[in-house]
Amino acid sequence: MTLQTGKESFVLRDAAPGDVATIASLVKELATYEKLDHEARATAEDFRVALFGPTPRASAILADVGGYSVGFALYFFNFSTFVGRHGLYVEDVFVQAAYRGRGIGRAFFQALAARAIAEGCGRMEWAVLDWNRPAVEFYRALGAVAMNDWTVQRLAGAALLALAGAVAE
Repeated sequence: MTLQTGKESFVLRDAAPGDVATIASLVKELATYEKLDHEARATAEDFRVALFGPTPRASAILADVGGYSVGFALYFFNFSTFVGRHGLYVEDVFVQAAYRGRGIGRAFFQALAARAIAEGCGRMEWAVLDWNRPAVEFYRALGAVAMNDWTVQRLAGAALLALAGAVAE
């Protein structure tokens, strides 16, 4: 889908196997922006397997300006027992700083909402860091509602291994 904003147009397109190095690089930029560099360990090979392997677990969309990828959206489908239908979970949306404010972020969310509807999803959800005020305000402008009564819980690394009964090395 080609979109025009001001002087420059951009293209949203589904990621292809040849894009995994670009996705890995954009994820590193996102991690730097979110001050989470220490957590960003995913490699191009990880994205190849997750997005294009025998059992893909996620999907990605890229935003291209002049043939160069300047942003990405990565999503997957989950399930709601309360709604009784699957939903679309937006894991990450990132647009390089020089390309923000041009409608690319909005276009990503519009494309994802359209996919959610086309797939029969009951809802679309994502998380945002509470300190990221520009993102929170952007999401409010889209019509998103904060779920302030809920907190995200996570098991990873040694805690995940311990609960599963594995012995950490």
